[in-house]
Amino acid sequence: MFQIIQELEADNSRLAKEAIIEREKDNVELLEGIHLALSPYITFGVKKVPTFTGPDGQGLPWEAFKELCELLATRKLTGDDARSAIELALSASTKAQWNDWYRRILIKDLRCGVSEKTVNKVVKGAVPVFECMLAHDGANHEKKVKGVKLLEPKLDGVRCITVVDYEARTVVQYTRNGKVLENFSHIADSLLANIDDLGRSYVLDGEVVSSSFQTLMKQVHRKDDVQASDARLMLFDMIPLVEFKEGKSTLGQRRRSNLLRSFKHTFDKCGNIDVIPQTEVDLDGMVGEVQFRAYNKEAIEAGFEGIMIKDPNAMYECKRSASWLKQKPFIEVSLTVTAVEEGTGKNLGRLGALICEGTDDGKVIHVNVGSGFTDEQRTEYWGDKDTMLGQIVEVRADAATRNQDSEDIYSLRFPRFLRFRGFAKGEKI
Repeated sequence: MFQIIQELEADNSRLAKEAIIEREKDNVELLEGIHLALSPYITFGVKKVPTFTGPDGQGLPWEAFKELCELLATRKLTGDDARSAIELALSASTKAQWNDWYRRILIKDLRCGVSEKTVNKVVKGAVPVFECMLAHDGANHEKKVKGVKLLEPKLDGVRCITVVDYEARTVVQYTRNGKVLENFSHIADSLLANIDDLGRSYVLDGEVVSSSFQTLMKQVHRKDDVQASDARLMLFDMIPLVEFKEGKSTLGQRRRSNLLRSFKHTFDKCGNIDVIPQTEVDLDGMVGEVQFRAYNKEAIEAGFEGIMIKDPNAMYECKRSASWLKQKPFIEVSLTVTAVEEGTGKNLGRLGALICEGTDDGKVIHVNVGSGFTDEQRTEYWGDKDTMLGQIVEVRADAATRNQDSEDIYSLRFPRFLRFRGFAKGEKI
């Protein structure tokens, strides 16, 4: 097999690689080896695999190597026993067989420019693809921010997909792209110690957080001197492993959230895992709107990265979905229009910005509001520019920021127009 890997490595052309795989698509050993190397769900629990430097052995049969892979993947061989078994397999192999084939499988890197996408294009389904559920930006789906929703704080951490294989007795953590996270072993070990509580194989979806995002990012992929003992796993979802591999859950969001909370006693025993709290609101009613504004205000004060807005009935889908919306926390202030500016470029002869002033939460605010308008509004408001002065306008922004030229005056970060408040100058309703 090493000859085929060498052939794939020698040609950088994607089409050439696909042609080689097409030629070898009935080669059972090749496809089994590619599956072992590229499947994100198979890990061998070894960080270093030695290269072959001695004289050739007689050659190691594929079935014998495959048995070694099975023992490593199921953790029936670990530590010194795993290292001894690998050394024995190395000594029985030829140099090329080991270095260019078997070793590359164990390090999960064929080093020949072939990905699961390349293989699956030729042999459909040969390698499972790792995908998780991703959120859309709520700013692009405002019409979906209505009805009953589940709200969660969006934490400033690293997405962590934890695969708990109950049958194999393994816990492996991944990034959202399927790369193994090895530096939070204290979390994985605590889950493994309590795996019997789960009773079956699950995927736990969450964020790893630390004392600061910068501190966390320094530890994520560090190979030496890892200092991540303060990292905690904050969970927001769980789904049976078999359903995760199939790409969709059978339970809706509310039922999955209840399932996750039902294991809180297990996570408490782990000592480094928590469940992110949820709040349910009905955004179609006045009470829900007030709750949402209060939740948003709390998110700002707590310094959260944003808010997650989730459909309580939606299934977990391994793709980007509008059933999950992420929204930055924002402030809304009511200000008075003091001047109107004409636009430039395509907005020449139309409204460019409203110059606004006012006081909010004890802060004196001066700001130019130039976004959030439709083309029709820009034309209409410019035509009525004389009536704009003195009107109360509602503005949404990320935050109030102190003006560089004055300690007593604030501006707004990313201000955008929402609506006018009232029908007469100075009227606020």
